[in-house]
Amino acid sequence: MTTPAPDPLRLSDLQLYTVKDVERLLNLSRSEIYLLLRAGRLASVAEGRARRITAQGIRDYIALLTSEAQEKAA
Repeated sequence: MTTPAPDPLRLSDLQLYTVKDVERLLNLSRSEIYLLLRAGRLASVAEGRARRITAQGIRDYIALLTSEAQEKAA
C-alpha cells in the first residue's frame, strides 16, 4: 500500500513561511534564499531565533522579478 503524496504547498495556505517552505515555493536553494534575505530583496520577520518569510514578502519578490524582467525587455 502506498501513501498519497502530500499536497503541494501553496502561497495561500500560510501567512508565515520557513526557509524550507520558500525553497519549495520559489524553487530556490537555501543559500539563495538567505542571500535574498540579506540583500533585502525578500522580506522576513523574526520569530524568536527563527526567520519567517511573509506571504506578502514572497508576492513582493515575485513582483520585483516581473518588474525587472519588463525593464530589461523594454
